[in-house]
Amino acid sequence: MCNRCSPSAQSPRFSTTTVSKPSISTFSGQRIILLSAASLISGFAGYFLANRHDTEAVPRKPQYGSREDCTRAVEELKKTFADDQDAVSTNADDLYSHGFSARTSHTVVVYPTCTEDVVKIVKIATKYRIPIIPYSGGTSLEGQFRGYSSGGICLDMSRMSKIIEIHEADSDLVCQPGVCWSDINDTLHDQGKPKLDPAPTATIGGMLSTGCSGKCQTVVLPSGEVIKTRRRSRKSSAGFDTTKLFIGAEGTLGIVTEVTIRLTPVLPTTVAVVHFPDVRKATEAVREVMLSGVGIQCVELMDDLCMHALNKYGQSEDRWPEKDTLLFKFQGHNQASLSDSGRVVEEIVARHGGFGFKFAKDDQQAADLWSTRKNALYACLALVNGSRAWSTDVCVPVSKLSELVYETKKDLASTGLVAPIAGHAGDGNFHASLLIRDEEELRIAKDVVSRMHGVGIGKKEYLVEELGAGTVELMKTVKRAIDPLGLFNPGKVIGSQVLQDQHPF
Repeated sequence: MCNRCSPSAQSPRFSTTTVSKPSISTFSGQRIILLSAASLISGFAGYFLANRHDTEAVPRKPQYGSREDCTRAVEELKKTFADDQDAVSTNADDLYSHGFSARTSHTVVVYPTCTEDVVKIVKIATKYRIPIIPYSGGTSLEGQFRGYSSGGICLDMSRMSKIIEIHEADSDLVCQPGVCWSDINDTLHDQGKPKLDPAPTATIGGMLSTGCSGKCQTVVLPSGEVIKTRRRSRKSSAGFDTTKLFIGAEGTLGIVTEVTIRLTPVLPTTVAVVHFPDVRKATEAVREVMLSGVGIQCVELMDDLCMHALNKYGQSEDRWPEKDTLLFKFQGHNQASLSDSGRVVEEIVARHGGFGFKFAKDDQQAADLWSTRKNALYACLALVNGSRAWSTDVCVPVSKLSELVYETKKDLASTGLVAPIAGHAGDGNFHASLLIRDEEELRIAKDVVSRMHGVGIGKKEYLVEELGAGTVELMKTVKRAIDPLGLFNPGKVIGSQVLQDQHPF
């Protein structure tokens, strides 16, 4: 009983006064005040607890484990995978081959075989605050798998190389990230074939992570949680397209453990070659051909210097005019379709000064012609004794390709470096291979080189110029949200120009 209702509490002055009940409006006002006060207290408490958690567990600047923490993490990894003697390696040769540089090296290389293995590794890395650096085919050129300065766990996906499911009726395939694209093509044979044709040893996981190809489905997050970014249906409008979040992220946001690839039917193909008086006319011809609607699978460009290298050091018995050259790969339902496409292309290239048009007479000659392009880099390396190639990778709208290639050749000629050009002209994509022998030539190459396929550490300084400061800062915000401890491939992809004093990514 409240004091107000208790007889002993009533004052004689108010003994004859009628006490009225509080009105509904008065009661509601009091309740609103009490609820508001409770909400404010709860809010302040939540803010305090959240910030205390951020300060203690998720620092603004990642703090990585010491060398002793790395040692303890290695011991726990060995215990966790004690039944698999091939799972954990601290062999010096393994560490070196997986991403050694003068200032950085991995502490350990771990070889998972399934998603569950990856989860275990991620949780151990989180426990000891050890960076994780994914490694796939090892063909990327921008330091994506280089070790971290304080040590780290290199996650080699080569044993996750299974084709899990082939859905012929749905024209797709589910596989692990360590599968080599060439193995997929061999397995599928005449069931279906993905449109993949990168470096021979490139794997699906690496291709996806550097933005080359594939669409991911199963990902292990830095928290150890396993998510599926999309169901297997070709179209979905349910929520954000989180698949795209991990394509091109180079292992900085999650570890892809299963990939879904869309397949295309295997159609008959053939190849044709044609030469041009200069690279501008060749690339202008590409633009018109791509707009003509003929059955073109791809168009490859090799410049005059590249053709010189192939004549001198290539494996083909053919001798080519040392002029800027295009290779066309046609596809169609039958030989008549291929021949029709060939006639259309021959007429187009002739209008742009093309000459020596040669249409493969059979499958063997088509394969020989195509292998000429595949061997181009190795032939070009032989042009300069003792050289190594700094290979660039630039992609622009096809309408801009002719101008860019022409101006690039002029720029390269002014440097004094030997730099043949080849590329996927049908996509607006080309490579200049700068052949360098010493530090001075390396300095010159750095002055003229442009952005490459993937970012890694080699080209992250150009990311703001390419995408804009706002986009890069958005990428950093996403990185901090998904990987607040900064353990996944730290220092890669995102440049340091924006807010560099706040975070290393």
